[in-house]
Amino acid sequence: MSLSPTFTRILVAGASGVIGRRLLPELLGRGHQVLGLTRSPANARVIEQLGARALVCDVYDAPSLKAAFEEHAPEAVFHLLTDLPDNPERIGDFASKNNRVRTEGTDNLLFACASAGVARIIAESVAWDLPGDGARAVAHLESAVLAMNGTVLRFGQLWGAGTFNRVKPMSGPTLEVELTGRLTVEFLDSPPGTYILADNEVKD
Repeated sequence: MSLSPTFTRILVAGASGVIGRRLLPELLGRGHQVLGLTRSPANARVIEQLGARALVCDVYDAPSLKAAFEEHAPEAVFHLLTDLPDNPERIGDFASKNNRVRTEGTDNLLFACASAGVARIIAESVAWDLPGDGARAVAHLESAVLAMNGTVLRFGQLWGAGTFNRVKPMSGPTLEVELTGRLTVEFLDSPPGTYILADNEVKD
């Protein structure tokens, strides 16, 4: 394992989320300087407990986000932002919020990346079809990231502790949550493009 990473300064947007909490230790273990973006002071403490520095900033405050990126000058950014409830029965209630973070949130994040000269962008997407506005929001995120020569990771339905699925779903692409950090970090130096991350397969 190399301790001389290609990109030294890494920013993880959504660092306190299910994937982010598993990605931070992988990045830190490889010698990266990691800054975790969150809009919640409570989640900032979670990020710091994992060993990274926390940056509290609202992705919908575009001027503040741009200024923060220019100040901290990350070389690579992971876009893991979602807006989902703790209770899976309320997913429908959060649909518009999650769509907004995939559209407006993505646009603001990418604008900040461009302003700060970020060289590498890796974004979380999904490996199954969503209906209506959800599909349009995912398509917006993916096309915007790819237009900046970034990488889109389409995750299967996460399952395991801390997810909506305690056991592996019976249908559709799936991914055990404990694999997410180790798999995601490997795409830091991969060619730009779209990849599927699912149990027993990683393909483009």
